[in-house]
Amino acid sequence: MVILIKVLQLILSLSILVIIHEFGHFTAAKIFKTKVEKFYLFFNPWFSLFKFDYKGTEYGVGWLPLGGYVKIAGMIDESMDKEQMKKPPQPWEFRSKPAWQRLIIMLGGVTMNVVLAIVIYIGLLASFGEEYLPTQQVNKYGVVADSLAREMGFRNGDRILDIGGKPVKDFQKIPMEIVLNEAQTATVLRNGKKVVIHFPAGSLHNLIKQKSPYFLSPRLPFVAGKFTKNSVAKKAGLEVGDTILGLNGKYLKYFDAFRSEVQKFKNKEITLIVKRGNDTLLFPVHLGNNGLIGVYEANPADFFKLNQKRYTVIQAIPAGFVRTWSGIGNYLKQLKLIFSPKVKAYESVGGFITIGSIFPAVWNWESFWRLTAFLSIMLAILNILPIPALDGGYVLFLLYEIIARRKPSDKFLEYAQIVGMIILFSLLILANGNDILKLLKH
Repeated sequence: MVILIKVLQLILSLSILVIIHEFGHFTAAKIFKTKVEKFYLFFNPWFSLFKFDYKGTEYGVGWLPLGGYVKIAGMIDESMDKEQMKKPPQPWEFRSKPAWQRLIIMLGGVTMNVVLAIVIYIGLLASFGEEYLPTQQVNKYGVVADSLAREMGFRNGDRILDIGGKPVKDFQKIPMEIVLNEAQTATVLRNGKKVVIHFPAGSLHNLIKQKSPYFLSPRLPFVAGKFTKNSVAKKAGLEVGDTILGLNGKYLKYFDAFRSEVQKFKNKEITLIVKRGNDTLLFPVHLGNNGLIGVYEANPADFFKLNQKRYTVIQAIPAGFVRTWSGIGNYLKQLKLIFSPKVKAYESVGGFITIGSIFPAVWNWESFWRLTAFLSIMLAILNILPIPALDGGYVLFLLYEIIARRKPSDKFLEYAQIVGMIILFSLLILANGNDILKLLKH
């Protein structure tokens, strides 16, 4: 069921993005009276799932969900319609239009994807506002570092002061700040002293590869949130809201310290030190072979004050533009990392399985639209890359035409289209091949 929900969200999101992108090309073409022969969601080699004709354009849904397209008359595209290009140019064809009009037509899809991201962010900010966990709040108790974070130099209890010399307001964005800005250091407060951590070589590559949500997590006192089905602690008399202070006479202030200590007593009896209200109580508990007492820690939100900001629709408009611009900048940084030999981010490039996995396991419209806005920015940037067969390739050739005042030949454009398609299929194989390898390893 979880996989089905993720797949449905992915298909719906990609369908929206493709339709909006192709509608941008379609609208610009219609404005300049250029004939659009086909408008398709998904590709339709050999046959279509659904199609109809309206005012000279064939609209349809293909069976191959790798994108979509509009077929504009008189344009060398993925259909590789060479016969049409051998005929004399007609006034309604793409090739007959001035270069500046063709440039606008080619930029229509990317423009609409950016506009879509702006509109989505405006709607999200107006409806839900912003909410995040300030790093300053987490510094009340410090962090818990997982194995990779410890390899990089972090320790349990560290209070994060800056990453690469820059304070990070949103605690959950710390891993992203390390990766996107290729940070080499972090400054923490450890046992009351400032310590500068220098990340060892290969840290960024490992952080990208791991993608763990527990790289750094808030350190918390051990307050009982709920119990497992066969909890030995509950059987011993513990209640929700009790604070577990330690065991066997040893005081352990935080959950991570208790979890580490209790594992030493598998299949043995221990005595829990528990605070309930103003009373300190002792509970004898016999552990099983897993060394667990069957208690979930309380929700971190119970310990911290989240930063919340609400927007009116008027306030959300400029904030939506800012959020989109920030998203564009961050994704450009991600692309830069792919070509970095030190980081080797290309090894973590993912295909449809990776994209689908980022959607939540339950249908949540706020998360769905946030991810769709991100994917819309991603689609816009990828499409504007100067690769033949992408919008950016056409834009590059059109800019050359405007500057040099002469067109590249149809034969050159035909060969460029073939090269571009080879590049795109290679990238598609790399991305989805990485997904398959990850599945096989697990």
